[in-house]
Amino acid sequence: MFEWIVLLVAGLFEIVWVQNLKLSQGFTKPFPTFFVIVFGVLSCYFLALAERAIPLGIAYAIWSGIGSVGVLILGAYVYGESITLAQLFFLALVIVGIIGIKLSS
Repeated sequence: MFEWIVLLVAGLFEIVWVQNLKLSQGFTKPFPTFFVIVFGVLSCYFLALAERAIPLGIAYAIWSGIGSVGVLILGAYVYGESITLAQLFFLALVIVGIIGIKLSS
């Protein structure tokens, strides 16, 4: 169970670094750029820890899914980016896929 928690943390860190990637405005803002580097490294580190017990393909699929879903939701709520019904449908499929991968592992 520990490795799944580590993978979740890696996914959450991915959301943080991608969020700061936008805020860095092309790496011209020092603090967001710093957070991109720190949380990017932490995210990869925790992903690598999780991959000790979780197969590479499964860990990567879940990690990228957590990041994708989180960044899409964050973009909608923080930046007011629009999400269509079709995008919500496919977002739900990603979430169902993540749950399915976890349950079948």
